[in-house]
Amino acid sequence: MFGDMMGMMGKLKEAQKKVEETKERLHGVLIDMNSHDDKLKVTITANRTIKSIEIDEELLQDKDMLEDYLILTINKAIARATTVHETEVAAVAKEGMPNIPGMDMFK
Repeated sequence: MFGDMMGMMGKLKEAQKKVEETKERLHGVLIDMNSHDDKLKVTITANRTIKSIEIDEELLQDKDMLEDYLILTINKAIARATTVHETEVAAVAKEGMPNIPGMDMFK
């Protein structure tokens, strides 16, 4: 019994390490999100860090419109990044999970 417990702890530690490695790798996964008319482009990592924002000259003439574009486009980028992030991390966590009764929330 004790040996099984140690084995499970080892597997959990290994799974945790893989999750951390995946989160690290997601820093390098870039997601580009453009506004519907391509006047604004946001590049964000899968860890939801904004890398760059490109703004068309036309948007610089209209503060309110620019703010609306930024909010809309950044939120869409964050939503896409969150989906990628959660999918990747869940896949690694599930793969590394030992079969523990009651721990099937990862399945």
